[in-house]
Amino acid sequence: MTELIRLTAAELSSRLQAGTVSAVEATQAHLDQIVAVDTDLHAFLHVAADAALATAARIDARRAAGEKLGPLAGVPIAIKDVLTTLDMPTTAGSKILEGWVPPYDATVVARLRAADLIPLGKTNMDEFAMGSSTEHSAYGVTRNPWDRDRIPGGSGGGSAAAVASFQAPLALGSDTGGSIRQPAAVTGSVGVKPTYGAVSRYGAIALASSLDQVGPVSRTVFDAALLHDVIGGHDPLDSTSLTDAWPSMAAAATAGLADGALKGVRVGVIKELSGSGFQAGVTQRFTETLALLTAAGAEITEVSAPNFEYAVAAYYLILPAEASSNLARFDSVRFGIRVDPAEGSLTSEHVMAATREAGFGPEVKRRIILGTYALSTGYYDAYYGSAQKVRTLIQRDFAAAFEKVDILVSPSAPTTAFKFGEKLEDPMAMYRSDITTIPANLAGVPGMSIPIGLAPEDGLPVGLQIMAPARADARLYTYGAAIEQLLEATWGHTMLDQAPALALATTAKGAI
Repeated sequence: MTELIRLTAAELSSRLQAGTVSAVEATQAHLDQIVAVDTDLHAFLHVAADAALATAARIDARRAAGEKLGPLAGVPIAIKDVLTTLDMPTTAGSKILEGWVPPYDATVVARLRAADLIPLGKTNMDEFAMGSSTEHSAYGVTRNPWDRDRIPGGSGGGSAAAVASFQAPLALGSDTGGSIRQPAAVTGSVGVKPTYGAVSRYGAIALASSLDQVGPVSRTVFDAALLHDVIGGHDPLDSTSLTDAWPSMAAAATAGLADGALKGVRVGVIKELSGSGFQAGVTQRFTETLALLTAAGAEITEVSAPNFEYAVAAYYLILPAEASSNLARFDSVRFGIRVDPAEGSLTSEHVMAATREAGFGPEVKRRIILGTYALSTGYYDAYYGSAQKVRTLIQRDFAAAFEKVDILVSPSAPTTAFKFGEKLEDPMAMYRSDITTIPANLAGVPGMSIPIGLAPEDGLPVGLQIMAPARADARLYTYGAAIEQLLEATWGHTMLDQAPALALATTAKGAI
């Protein structure tokens, strides 16, 4: 059983198709791993063991009957708790939605079910996806499998930790300013933010509607590509969904494994996403990776994107403004908890105020206040309007850069995983954790994080971010797979082969 959980999704799929392992066996192996390690790590908020095993049994019966199944049929998957699910609670990491079971599946969840993947449960996250460390979950922190005293990234730390600790071979995340890529970087996994509109947002509880994007979390680029092929494509239920006919991402990743796949590729290194504020070990591994690319025939060019300097500031005006609007629906009336005021009348205004006071955490309240202020009369043009103008300038920087290069690269995060509590009292320091990932969300271009080694000073994972033009997601998979193969050939092993063994004891550390 231990061997099954260490297989990639592609390897597990091959065994399922060959009949050497059943979906029930694969699912039980991952459920056993969850029991063994998740009391300590707390990657999951809800585990649907009985439903997962029942689904696995049905898939085994259909396979035995000779029914043709999809390439990922029978493969278990974890789902970030921001995505609605008919048969499991969806809380978005918030007390205000505690116990809520939605009346519908998110489109991406429906597509998982249609492709016969097996949902294991819902993963922990910063409340309403507001955070870079999963310390802002109303249900407690998630721990990094590499070092349980450190954060697993955020907001999707639960999905990244589940994949990195072999509790699931695949997971779904959402990325508003780096919430798939930054957790992938600090846990040694692979995370992809697709082009805005390439994957449906229907059923993803909105944080900032013009920035949010659902995407895959995995242990290899090819696994991410297989999952992307399942969840991607036009959705008429999502008004922002692109109508493009997308190529196979799995085929694109396979193309990257060919000899000479990196020869002549123009790689742009973004001048503004390096230097001051970047951990020495992160810079070292990034520089070494560039040297490997050069040796493989890639052409490395420094590219300037001067308006990236203002990306964090613009993002933290646009996001709170959209969040304050989106979160207005949590009003104690339609869904979620209701809290009556301790004293005074039970008017709708008083009940709403009491409910939101009890249901929202401090980071959510901070951003709602910021966003409401930025949208208020007399300040809209000075703040939200100006931030949107900066966004346009950042989009132009990307367009200019992609006229010169095929892909852009940077570290996925400026540091490795930091310790719990290290940045909680300094929101600006926490916000700067996403300095490298935010520009892609503002511009709507796709980005991928892949592991590139361990920082010498702390032995923790470092990620490489790869970005491509909008709609060129296949390019990420081709070059991501090529770079992954190059690195693993150099190391002689995969990144997660270096991860410390997970203790199987159930003695979790004290709550933070």
